[in-house]
Amino acid sequence: MDWTPARGSSTIRFEDITSQSGVHFITNNCPTPNKNQPETMVGGVGLIDYDNDGWLDIFFVNGAALPSLKKDSPKYYNRLFRNNRDGTFTDVTEKSGLAGDGYDMGVAVGDFDNDGWPDIFVASVTKNHLYRNNRDGTFTDVTDKAGVGMPTYKGEKMWSAAAGWVDYDNDGKLDLFVSNYCRWHVDGDPVCLGGGRERSYCHPKFYEPLHCTLYHNNGDGTFTDVSEETGISKVLCKGMGIGFNDYDGDGFVDIFVANDNMPNSLFHNIGGKTFEEVALDVGVAFSETGQAVSGMGAQFRDLDNDGLPDIWITATELETFPLFRNIGKGMFDDFTGRSGLAQYTMEMSGWSNAVGDFDNDGLKDLSVARGNVLDNIADFSNRTFGEPLSIFRNLGHMKFENVSKQSGTALQVALPYRGCVVGDLFNTGHLDLVTTALSNKARILRNVTSNSNNWIKFQLTGTKSNRMGIGAQLKVTTEDGSSQYEMLSTSSGYQASRDPRPHFGVGPFKSVKLLEIRWPSGVRQTLKDLPANKIHHIEES
Repeated sequence: MDWTPARGSSTIRFEDITSQSGVHFITNNCPTPNKNQPETMVGGVGLIDYDNDGWLDIFFVNGAALPSLKKDSPKYYNRLFRNNRDGTFTDVTEKSGLAGDGYDMGVAVGDFDNDGWPDIFVASVTKNHLYRNNRDGTFTDVTDKAGVGMPTYKGEKMWSAAAGWVDYDNDGKLDLFVSNYCRWHVDGDPVCLGGGRERSYCHPKFYEPLHCTLYHNNGDGTFTDVSEETGISKVLCKGMGIGFNDYDGDGFVDIFVANDNMPNSLFHNIGGKTFEEVALDVGVAFSETGQAVSGMGAQFRDLDNDGLPDIWITATELETFPLFRNIGKGMFDDFTGRSGLAQYTMEMSGWSNAVGDFDNDGLKDLSVARGNVLDNIADFSNRTFGEPLSIFRNLGHMKFENVSKQSGTALQVALPYRGCVVGDLFNTGHLDLVTTALSNKARILRNVTSNSNNWIKFQLTGTKSNRMGIGAQLKVTTEDGSSQYEMLSTSSGYQASRDPRPHFGVGPFKSVKLLEIRWPSGVRQTLKDLPANKIHHIEES
């Protein structure tokens, strides 16, 4: 049943609490006159409860010096901030061992060794890194042993833009998927001129595409690159955001990749053994105008509560942010115009996108970190490098309204945003935002929406399935018979990792009548009459 929320819910509102939060982080992209392409693309941010105290901590990804591509100063360090559980955070980077060493891009959080403690993978222009959680506040770099640091193409390390954890074969161990962008060499970019004849960042068409990488978890701390044998490496693309979900309901998670000025990729998982690229066949390769867009962030989630995961991506000006509705039988319908998003996003440039029920009315809302790709006004008349954040409220039946201007002054600050991720930082049942912006401070935006709506959240622990329960399908049914659906994944937007606890707004209801879980192992579990406004810890039966 398609949920129709109670009207009269109060306006979604966010408040900037960065100054008092103790989070002091600047995305240092090291802009140069040579306009190296990575300079305009860094901004990864991840939410991780690294100390298992039940409160989300924040990990930021950072750039490096150019042309050395080395973090030769603390200003380039990746940063980990511990949640103090009182509205503030403490920088624990030095103790944690997560500062990094190269020009990094994205973060993927997942418990690859099933020890109950989340680990971190960092996708990078230079060497990728896998950090194992030591369970004492520190991490160990296990990249070389794991064999995930140097995916290559034509003898060169590929520029990895983003990554995500997925148990593609349902064997109980998390595998790793990496989207790679394009062949690039420092200070080797073509000379591209903007409208004012000054040097600018080049269009992606000037760069050679790469293929994505899939690593199979061997269960002994090592991984095997199975890109070729699974069919992943057959497709060349310019991979950006990644989304995971089971779009055809066959029990195996499929993989969507938003590509930059190339057709999007949808890898259909065939029995956990091979993948077939089907984006064109199912209707998600191009926008409704038949064009390949500048795909940035990706979301692969059920937006209309019909039990079928939809796909929503961001792009740049004059392209809109395409929304593909899953209409069943393995097919999608471009709903961008009918949803209202086309008219709202035509003049926008979007990077990381996030999905969450910000007002707990039972419908997932949308948020976007916006910012122009280019850094001079001459390239796009009447536009600047910085843009404000955007919130699109879900009205039900796949309709959205732009409520950005009513959602607080915090959203009106125009910056060259790149990263954006959603999570309940303060365990209040309200989903907050963390954003990053080029050469600017990260921002912590607390959700201060005020209404009487209720919520429920779940912390899953797999036993036969992977420990974090990534890939688990959840269905929540309330007393009126309405249902909502979610798949547990940490992959989000562009270069981001979200709150791993599935969150549901349940409107006026004080309890959930029924929770149904289909674990990756195939185990089905049902729980009844769960009280709302609580985080429920559930172990696979």
